[in-house]
Amino acid sequence: MPLLELKAVVKHFGGIRALDRVSMKIDKGEIVGLIGPNGAGKTTLFNVVSGFYRPSEGRIVFKGEDITRLKPFQIASRGLTRTYQETNLFHDFSVEENVLIGCHLRPEIGFFEQLFATRTARDKERMIKEKISEILELLQLFPIKDELAKNLPHGYQRTLGVAIALAAEPELLLLDEPFGGMSVEETMSMMANIRKIHEEKNETVLLVEHDMKAVMGLCDRIIVLNFGARIAEGSPDEIQKDKAVIEAYLGVDEDVVLH
Repeated sequence: MPLLELKAVVKHFGGIRALDRVSMKIDKGEIVGLIGPNGAGKTTLFNVVSGFYRPSEGRIVFKGEDITRLKPFQIASRGLTRTYQETNLFHDFSVEENVLIGCHLRPEIGFFEQLFATRTARDKERMIKEKISEILELLQLFPIKDELAKNLPHGYQRTLGVAIALAAEPELLLLDEPFGGMSVEETMSMMANIRKIHEEKNETVLLVEHDMKAVMGLCDRIIVLNFGARIAEGSPDEIQKDKAVIEAYLGVDEDVVLH
């Protein structure tokens, strides 16, 4: 059974069909790239999957459950979380406090446990602190855990956004342009972090990205959208040689190869 499956998903905005009967599957343990020219429907697809838009037609199934009509917080609580193109941080909070907020997408301490400070609550609080430290260590943020988010360089802010999403313990992590605005060094660091997330936490990842070198270097499989429709799917090598993909990105020159 696929971890995530889209079944003939359509999304209209007035007379514009942003998604045109898109079907796709994501299996547990994959890193899948979602690419396409500007306006291809990539961010719309992310918004539909994460519950911010409701599809006009079609179904979305996550872990065998139809989540098509669920709200974003309900979807997140089931183990599907995302990052955003614009960093979605609490800028006046520390790095550690930002990750703590992410933990509340999956509440672990009940109201009465907190109110009466029970032993169970104390044990769970200790476990949450350990989880936060583990995430900060994994993403090389622990040395700056007390820094305010607003004082971080751009690359660290993007990494903190990923850390917040990880705090919710997702089974599927959606990364929306994780390399946006990064320098070469920051991109290499983020690629290494995504590999660690995948390997050490056995995380399934679906990412939207324009940096083709990063996509080709990270992904097991790539899905290509154009004008809201899926036009290709395959390994990085297959996608680089696909005529429809080359034409969508770069015109009709069949000798052009994506790098």
